[in-house]
Amino acid sequence: MNAAIAEQNKKSTADLDKVRINGERLWASLMELAQIGATPKGGVCRLTLTDLDKQGRDLVLSWAREAGLTVTIDKIGNGFMRRAGRNNALPPIVTGSHIDTQPTGGKFDGNYGVLAGIEVVRTLNDHGIQTEAPIEVAFWTNEEGSRFVPVMMGSGVFAKAFTLEHAYAARDTEGKSVKDELTRIGYIGTEEPGQHPIGAYFETHIEQGPVLEDNDITIGVVQGVLGIRWFDCTVTGMEAHAGPTPMALRKDALQVSTHLMQEIVAAALRHKPHGRGTVGMVHVHPNSRNVIPGQVRFSIDLRNATDALVDTMADEVKAFAAKLSKDSGLPIEIKQVSGYPAQAFHKDCVDAVGRAAAKLGYSNMPTVSGAGHDAVYMAQLAPAGMIFIPCKDGISHNEIEDAKPEHITAGCNVLLHAMLERAGT
Repeated sequence: MNAAIAEQNKKSTADLDKVRINGERLWASLMELAQIGATPKGGVCRLTLTDLDKQGRDLVLSWAREAGLTVTIDKIGNGFMRRAGRNNALPPIVTGSHIDTQPTGGKFDGNYGVLAGIEVVRTLNDHGIQTEAPIEVAFWTNEEGSRFVPVMMGSGVFAKAFTLEHAYAARDTEGKSVKDELTRIGYIGTEEPGQHPIGAYFETHIEQGPVLEDNDITIGVVQGVLGIRWFDCTVTGMEAHAGPTPMALRKDALQVSTHLMQEIVAAALRHKPHGRGTVGMVHVHPNSRNVIPGQVRFSIDLRNATDALVDTMADEVKAFAAKLSKDSGLPIEIKQVSGYPAQAFHKDCVDAVGRAAAKLGYSNMPTVSGAGHDAVYMAQLAPAGMIFIPCKDGISHNEIEDAKPEHITAGCNVLLHAMLERAGT
């Protein structure tokens, strides 16, 4: 490093607390990326590994290269954009998210986390700030899972939650495989997933819920991600004619099911503040206006902040079902079909986010994420944390998804200072 740059770095370090990102530049980048796959209702449809996804990836990488970053793509198509540090032997401080969307997605989900990382780098360049550890911005393949299953595919393969071969073999509704589509769009890299070192990981995201907006808070300091248990429930009765069959003699699977559905909500309400209980799918057989339902199958989604709490909720629902079955005489089967452990974020990263928000004068509060993010898998590999900002009416996975420019700016400023704390200057 020459003397002029060294002097500039010294000066920058002295004024570090005053450094802010360029919010207008970040917003403009978000709006430009949103044009790729733009929908008539103002949203984005940019499904993973499509031609539109390629265009989005190409644009993001062009911005990264303009900012002086070097690019690495791994075999599942995850991208890593690196800004060298003073000591490149240190593992990088990483931020990122995804740029694939739902079929009726918005402009901010995932995209914000990636472009906030690009803006952090641009800001460091603007102010001539060199970090001790390298800084990296990542985008992860197929976070949404709307075209290929499983969700959070790229980060999951990276974290060895499932194999590369399993991911490659996944096919969409047209029979096209992940491996073939990665190859087709030119994003099947050479690096083995998971071999990329990570010193710490931050992800900036819209909340995708209404809590921050409802409390008029700018920054959510995310403590962790809720544990999830998914069940399929089947209640079996007997079909009969709706007219001639007296109420006392019915074996109505739907009426029994409604009692259990209410218990699912009640269990969540008993275990506040983070209990969640949802019945999202219901299949009624034979689903005829004048036939007493003979069988009902429905989904159960239980969530809470710890595995102990979500398992307690599940036990309570199962105990209620057993009593309901005995009282009604109708068989009730509850089978777990999926589950994800609760993931607490690392105290050092959580505290770094909280300190940055406080230092910058933003209102903030502890929050949890009810949705999955790539940060969940990263937290299994390295210290990790998340930053939430409000979104309008708590709406996401929707074309009307929206966020205020000032909140977009605030979240990125917090990201900048949290990353600087971890990377060192």
